[in-house]
Amino acid sequence: MATAAQRRFCRCACFCSQNLYVARYGLHLRFRDEHQLRRDYGQLLRSRGCVTSKDFQQLLEELEQEVGRRRRLGQESAVRKALIASSYHPARPEVYSSLQDAALAPEFMAAAEYSTSPGADLEGLLQRLETVSDYGGGYLDSHRAFVVKYALGQDLDLGCHYDNAELTLNVALGKDFTGGALYFGGLFQAPAALKETLEVEHVVGSGILHRGGQLHGARPLCKGERWNLVVWLRASAVRNRLCPMCCQKPELVDDEGFGDGFTREEPTTVDVCVLT
Repeated sequence: MATAAQRRFCRCACFCSQNLYVARYGLHLRFRDEHQLRRDYGQLLRSRGCVTSKDFQQLLEELEQEVGRRRRLGQESAVRKALIASSYHPARPEVYSSLQDAALAPEFMAAAEYSTSPGADLEGLLQRLETVSDYGGGYLDSHRAFVVKYALGQDLDLGCHYDNAELTLNVALGKDFTGGALYFGGLFQAPAALKETLEVEHVVGSGILHRGGQLHGARPLCKGERWNLVVWLRASAVRNRLCPMCCQKPELVDDEGFGDGFTREEPTTVDVCVLT
């Protein structure tokens, strides 16, 4: 089998047609063209205030811009990666190279496992590898990493959602803040998944590893500024069979880099029963 660096990754076509959020109307929409939008959402949009032709035209333009942005993400990511590669010179290349090679190795995934014991050592975390593997950890072959910021006068919280990943690693980078606790419910497929929630205070320098399909969100920030590194960890052996966003067999579209973690070839099989 080809390594992750050699394989061609894809996204599901639903990325550019579903889960398009329009804050003005508080709706997540599917969008393919104007006729479909009017047919599927005309009455609902009118009830939310999209009444005039101008309102609808603005909505169309907003959706088309978002679809265009999503289609360009892979190419723009490749450009940024090339720019960084040409201008960044690590102080210790041998360390930088080893971290790249180990990024999705089982040992790395085990070390990323969430521990409720502050200051737990690497050896203790490594012992959790078997647990991580039960949720796709032994099959992870791609990832997407990004930084989110919460600050007064900007984004203060994040509504309940689930991630496009098998596992999510969320690390608090800083700065000084109060509030903004994370809350967790059950899996998004489960009825009444948010009846009972678990709240976890974020501690700078600590990370939380959780199921991507687990419903979660962030309570409002009360004071200061909070930056988080979020890494979506993906297993093509799982998602090639069912896209977690449209809940259907993925309609594959070639993409740059890791795409959304889908592949056209068949990876090592995994019993998806343990992941649902």
